[in-house]
Amino acid sequence: MNVHEYQAKELLAKYGVGIPKGIAAMTVEDAVTAARQLPGPLYVVKAQIHAGGRGKGKFKELPADAKGGVRLAKSIEEVESFARDMLGNTLVTIQTGDAGKQVNRLYVTDGVDIEREYYLSMVVDRASGRVAMIVSTEGGMDIEDVAHNTPEKIATITIDPAQGFMPHHGRAVGYALKLEGDLNKQAGKIAHQLYNAFIALDCDMLEINPLVETKDAQLLVLDTKMSFDSNALYRHPDVVALRDETEEDPAELEASKYDLAYIKLDGNIGCMVNGAGLAMATMDIIKLNGMFPANFLDVGGGANKEKVTAAFKLILSDPAVKGILVNIFGGIMKCDIIAEGIVAAAKEVNLQVPLVVRLEGTNVQQGKDILSNSGLAIIPANDLGDAAKKIVAEVQKVA
Repeated sequence: MNVHEYQAKELLAKYGVGIPKGIAAMTVEDAVTAARQLPGPLYVVKAQIHAGGRGKGKFKELPADAKGGVRLAKSIEEVESFARDMLGNTLVTIQTGDAGKQVNRLYVTDGVDIEREYYLSMVVDRASGRVAMIVSTEGGMDIEDVAHNTPEKIATITIDPAQGFMPHHGRAVGYALKLEGDLNKQAGKIAHQLYNAFIALDCDMLEINPLVETKDAQLLVLDTKMSFDSNALYRHPDVVALRDETEEDPAELEASKYDLAYIKLDGNIGCMVNGAGLAMATMDIIKLNGMFPANFLDVGGGANKEKVTAAFKLILSDPAVKGILVNIFGGIMKCDIIAEGIVAAAKEVNLQVPLVVRLEGTNVQQGKDILSNSGLAIIPANDLGDAAKKIVAEVQKVA
């Protein structure tokens, strides 16, 4: 789960992290009121969407030379003008794709006199079971470009959660950022605060870009992105309350209600599979046969009729889908149970596109019998290769 920048900063502030004063705004009037509560005379108006690259983004509804989604305002009047430009319009960034995202919220912050910019982030390093703190002197830039062009400017400090953040970790951060004296101490302190927030909130990613040094030698978090481990959200109802469902794909949001792993893709063959690895293999073999999958959909190991029906409805909610391939390996999930779910779902949604089903594993013959006796035009497949060839051939017939 992701949150907006202003929400992430509110959470970090509870751990003592230094951030510029800022106020969220849902309307143009809110933005003006927020600016009047800030010291000024400089203000920053930031579009709030769940995507990076806002500053370099473009609004679909504005002229091509219009400024992006992060703007420096030198007066209350400019704050009002920028808010009118942004709210309700669609911001396209490198991370949103061509569709972009509609801006429904703004964050108006106090301007900061910047001396230098740095980068600091934390992620879970699953290979080592530790927290990886990534720091660089090249803040304010795309870290992927820094990693590609000047990897020597990135340092990674690993922290064992059983031991926790130690003084030497703080010194390592200050050294990597080439800071001395009081700034070095500040770097260690803010890194410790960020680590505490990361652990306490069950984050899976926390990115500060940039972490800035001000003209008066203070370190402040100027921008941040934060995401959380969805498996731990039951421990954080306050974080769950921050969820902005308008930022999420409607189909993926619906999938989450049934504990389905669903991601929409650009092809026209819908896929329903149990197991992420098998789902990836299914998508690969569809491409190998000359067509493209319309989605990634893993129904998991405990699917029932309700879950299978929900999965079919999700697949068919995409108008691009011209055929469906179901690929099930029955282990925990028995083939006869999944077959009953397929038949019930196909009848409920009045399936009008070709359906190819490949079943293997526990109770496979019972499952195949259920499908063949259903009276539906379900095309059986012997194996995954056979299934892919059959669904591609069926879709090509109606293309």
